[in-house]
Parts: sequence; structure tokens; C-alpha cells
Amino acid sequence: MAIAQPAARPANPRFSSGPCAKPPVFDLAKLSGAPLGRSHRAAVGKDKLLAAIEGTRELLNIPADYKIGIVPASDTGAVEMAMWNLLGERKVEMLAWESFGAGWVTDVVKQLKIDAEVKTADYGQIVDLASVDFANDVVFTWNGTTSGVRVPNGDWIAADRAGLTICDATSAAFAQDLPWDKLDVTTFSWQKVLGGEAAHGMIILSPRAVARLESYTPAWPLPKIFRLTKGGKLIDGIFKGATINTPSMLAVEDYLLALDWARSVGGLEGLIARADANAKAVFDFCDAKPWIANLAEDPATRSNTSVCLKFTDARIQDGAAFAKAVAKRLEAEEVALDVGAYRDAPAGLRIWCGGTVETADIEAMLPWLEWAFEAEIAAQG
Repeated sequence: MAIAQPAARPANPRFSSGPCAKPPVFDLAKLSGAPLGRSHRAAVGKDKLLAAIEGTRELLNIPADYKIGIVPASDTGAVEMAMWNLLGERKVEMLAWESFGAGWVTDVVKQLKIDAEVKTADYGQIVDLASVDFANDVVFTWNGTTSGVRVPNGDWIAADRAGLTICDATSAAFAQDLPWDKLDVTTFSWQKVLGGEAAHGMIILSPRAVARLESYTPAWPLPKIFRLTKGGKLIDGIFKGATINTPSMLAVEDYLLALDWARSVGGLEGLIARADANAKAVFDFCDAKPWIANLAEDPATRSNTSVCLKFTDARIQDGAAFAKAVAKRLEAEEVALDVGAYRDAPAGLRIWCGGTVETADIEAMLPWLEWAFEAEIAAQG
């Protein structure tokens, strides 16, 4: 017997966790002001890049004495740049509870071969934050994009720390309140919460991080694309729009459009409220259904952007195959695109709930999720 499909469909079925949904006002025609075919070193290019930097500062409430730079290779490039430039001066604590954090562990331990204490937790859990020793440098992910687990706040970070904190905040920036006084290096990419285009990363340095850069030289060589200093001094131009390599001015224009849209919905507070409303719709759905649950075990650590779900029904015979089949059904109906769990994560689904997603689309998608679940249960016999 065929299972009846819901009557309503999401207006926008894009729930990918990266690249993420464009802002609701997006239109290619709105990028016509991009200085295409012009040098990014020309005045018009420099002005656009500086506007992207200062717009980021304004919306995220970043202190005036923090440096903000646009760097290559998305968030990955920004994190690697931070680690290769800053680590090695003292012992490091590496905190990981999902795949990207685990990737930073691999680079520090196996590539840079730094003395590191590695603290890990399984997907759905988080490490013991109270055990972190801030005499060391600490590298961590604020919001685990592939596990849906985030740190609850910055209270666990010592204000009088001797080491630096290096924070991968790519799925937290513009959706969660980041305590800048607790973060020495913060990174994110345009393709996450504001739905920007891929390949461009941001690195944000506190005065303490700048002091480390100017007083410490790592033992390993740095490729040009990673270098933040010259002659023992910060290359200040990087943080005024003189990028290390050539940026896409079309992508810059797209980011500027996203920043303008963010202002129109109430800035950071508005973006957080939108993500919270989206995530709550998913949380409430899971609370009402016995066959699905949030992968993040502690409500205090549940992400409001990359919400990861697991199927809990005892009738499911092969969890990985079942989850993939549900995601395939949703995609075939064009009601939820790219919602399968990350390849290294436990079997399940991942629903992006950042501010560029409309709550009405989340609410229209969830009955389809139930339809796909019931249809697949019936199909497996």
C-alpha cells in the first residue's frame, strides 16, 4: 500500500551543511556590481575586500584591535595557516569530537610532529572541557559540523591563559555568540552560515596571537600561501584586503550581498534567532517521534546549525543503508537535498539550520522526512 505524501513542499529544499543555502534574497543579478576583469589590487578591488573585512567585524562584534584577513582554501586553509604559523612554541592540547577536529589532530601529530595531548570524544559527545590546561595552546572546533555537537559557551576557557586558543568556528560564526576575549585565533569560511561561495576563508587574530607571530618562528618552512609575517613582523596588508593570492571578486560581491542581508534581518542577534528557530523545529519533531533522535546527547551541546540525527527504530536492519535510502527518497522528491550524514559520521541525516534557511521550509520538510522513513520501513519488509 502506497504511503500518502504530504501536501506541502519546502519552497527551498536546500539543507546542505556546506556549501549552504544562499540568503533568501539571493539573485545573480544582484552581483552585477562585481568588478570582474579588474585587478583585486586596483582601488575598486581593495575597497570591496576591505568592506568584506570591516563588514565581518561589524556584524560579529569583533574588537577593533583584532586583525581580520581573507585567506585561501576556505576554513581548512585558515586553520592550517594558524597551526603552521603559531604552534610549536609550547605543548598543545588538541580537542576533537568530530571529523574535522580529528583532521587537525592528524596534521599536528603526524605532519608537524608537535608534542600534543589529544583529547577525543565519540560522535554525539564532547570532551571534558574542565580538564583542559590553558598553560598549553588549545586547538578545538566550536561547532562540530559533522557531529552536531558544539561547546555550550566560552566559560570553560581561562581568561588568564598562557597559551593561545585556536578555534575552528566555521559552522558557528554568524549563528552562535563567540566570546572574542576567549579566542586568540578564529577561523571560518564564507560557504557556511551566510551561504557564500566556496574557497575563501577568514582568519581573525587577537593581539596575543599577533604577539606570538612576531616573537616566534616555527622550526619548519612555511609555503608562501601560509606566511603571515615578513622579517619578524605581521604582514599587515593581509588584514586590509591585500590578500596573499587572487580572490574571486564575484565571490567577494556575493559575500557583501550576504552581509547586507544579515544586517536586514537584525544582524548577529537576528541570525542567531533564525538558526535557533530552525533548530527548535527539528528538535521538537525528534521529541515527538520515537524513531529518530538528535545525535548530540546533551541538549546543552546541541548545534543550532548542523543538526545531526540518528534513526532509533528497532525495525531497521542496516542503519547505514537505511539512512542513505531515506536521504535518497527525499532528494528524489526534491524536498530535502544533500541531507545524508557526513561520510565519517554515524549513519543518519544532517539538516542545516543556519540563518539563511527559512523556518517554514524546515517545517514543510519534516513531514516528508516522516513519509520517507515510513516508506523505507515498508520497503524493507
